Amino acid sequence: MTIESKLNPLITQVEPSPIREFDGLISNIPGIIKLTLGEPDFPSPEAAKEAAINGINTNKTKYAPSPGTPDLLDNISDYLKRRYDLDYPKDQISVTVGATEALASAFLTILQPGDKVIVPNPMFSLYDTIIKIHGGEPIHIDTAENDFILSPEMIQKAVDENDGQVKAVLLNYPTNPTGVTWTYDEAKAIADICRENNLFVVSDEVYSEFVYDGEHVSMATLLPELTLLVNGVSKSHSMTGWRIGFLAGPENIMKYVAIGHQSLVTTASTVSQIAASAALEFGDDYIVEMREAFKERRDYFYDALTSVGFTIKNPNGAFYMFAEIPEDLNQDSFQFAVELAENAKVAGVPGNAFGVGGENYIRFSYAASLDEITEAADRIVKYVQSVRG
Repeated sequence: MTIESKLNPLITQVEPSPIREFDGLISNIPGIIKLTLGEPDFPSPEAAKEAAINGINTNKTKYAPSPGTPDLLDNISDYLKRRYDLDYPKDQISVTVGATEALASAFLTILQPGDKVIVPNPMFSLYDTIIKIHGGEPIHIDTAENDFILSPEMIQKAVDENDGQVKAVLLNYPTNPTGVTWTYDEAKAIADICRENNLFVVSDEVYSEFVYDGEHVSMATLLPELTLLVNGVSKSHSMTGWRIGFLAGPENIMKYVAIGHQSLVTTASTVSQIAASAALEFGDDYIVEMREAFKERRDYFYDALTSVGFTIKNPNGAFYMFAEIPEDLNQDSFQFAVELAENAKVAGVPGNAFGVGGENYIRFSYAASLDEITEAADRIVKYVQSVRG
């Protein structure tokens, strides 16, 4: 008997993140511009940094309450009301170690062994891992043929084909990797079909501040009784390393989420919570500044890629460009990404890292600086032209 055979198969049967694996593969190429990871190039807000420093200097470094510090819970509640017209009192919110732990706490709470979870594809690869290690089974829906929009008909078909075993739907919008987001009518149609089938919705809305035309519509406004809302400050306030997310939902669910959260991490970092509280209270203008910068980068990169034949659908949110590789180039997404990295010294993530519907695509993050974006775009254009002769 091997050591591996004695381990938990829910862990040993899942794969490492293909995004980080590819990033590691190309990171040592000299002069490479990496547009692989979804991390804003902006520094964290000054108010957040100053609050954290003051917290350290005044010895606010003991355990925080497990649900979160009172100040941060207040500011999350105010932020959700101010930005998305959501009403969540403090006892319906848990502060988590990033959005990843929020997702883990949600699925720890709602899944029983064998429960199935609908996951629209292309998707962030970690979703599969989180569902599987909590005993669930992902049911993938390929949205590529519908311009990457999940439809109620797709959800109903998956429910009907799985004999009542579907417990939940995992949503992410604006979407990683496609940058697609939904109109009010599209979101409402999804909420209605989930209500009809009594499905939990775990709604990852970490990119909600980066919608470039129109407004973000939270699933929690449309289906509050069944929605577990995931968000945080990593993307919206450029605070990835502080590791502060949050989970909000109905009181009768959140009282159990709080138990799961406590069992996973006890509590999030006190100093990070102090920083996040200041960011949410004083950072609205900073969000606008980042959104405007990302829109400029998006527009430049979109124009450059489409000028040489890449097809890009509806990139109206987040900071990703999911580009369909032109037919006259190598459409094997992994091989194309390797060739681009080696020859043009620009790294994007192969589309097949994002599940069904991702092959023939490559994802670029335009959260890098404008100088890097313009240089990367120039390199890609020149590389494609050189391949074509």
